[in-house]
Amino acid sequence: MTTNSPWRPVGKTIAVLALLAFTLFPIYFMLSTAFNARNGSGTDSLFPEHFTFDNFTKVFAEDDFGRYMLNSAIVTVGTVVISGALALLGAVAIARFRFRFRNTMLVLILVVQMLPAEALVIPLFLQMKDWRMLNSLLGLILVYIAFSLPFAIWNLRGFVAAVPRELEEAAYLDGCGWWRMFRSVLLPLVVPGLVATSAFSFVMAWEEFVFALTFLSKNDRLTVGVGLQHYLGAHVNDWGGLMAASTVVTLPVVIVFVLAQRRLGAGLVSGAVK
Repeated sequence: MTTNSPWRPVGKTIAVLALLAFTLFPIYFMLSTAFNARNGSGTDSLFPEHFTFDNFTKVFAEDDFGRYMLNSAIVTVGTVVISGALALLGAVAIARFRFRFRNTMLVLILVVQMLPAEALVIPLFLQMKDWRMLNSLLGLILVYIAFSLPFAIWNLRGFVAAVPRELEEAAYLDGCGWWRMFRSVLLPLVVPGLVATSAFSFVMAWEEFVFALTFLSKNDRLTVGVGLQHYLGAHVNDWGGLMAASTVVTLPVVIVFVLAQRRLGAGLVSGAVK
């Protein structure tokens, strides 16, 4: 197909539509099954035979899925806030200060990122057992923070390093101390990077399954990742309930990424104007 061929726009349109269909079909099937009546015959059809909210009612009224979402919300908010604060301070220390073993620390951060999480399940389980933090949301938060920090520090380091030192020096000349400069000058400039790393931490903590399944066993402490498996039985699966619960779990992720996208579009120098 030549560059000036009249079929070129048609080919692009067909390719885009095919890609969209391939990408959006799982979402459509999830919603179609979630809103289909639980009559035992229509859960596998592409179109709901009987549109109903019974699956969503069952998820919250009978299955107590709201408790799982509350637990996940507590774990996720704790992970995002604490890891974001620690990562920002660590990124500032690495990007702005010179100290011994600085490069070694950067290499170690990369090494930690390369380790598969599954290889650390047993050591972390034994450690949490020694600390008596099994079946504890706080213990799960600590584990998620440990896995969020390497990526967050490495990512925020680039944003902090991109801020001109002259802005900080100008704040010092105006009489600002370090904390005032950090709060009024540096922090507004690295907000886009902080939002990006917080979005990553949010998704990791909200949808994580392996560690939650390993560390939590009490039903009132389970998170949504573990709660979804209750719809899968040995002989029969509740597809309507599973898809309804999956829809509810997906909504916060979509909202967070929509809000994060708006913040990521802001300029890096949004706080540079005095």
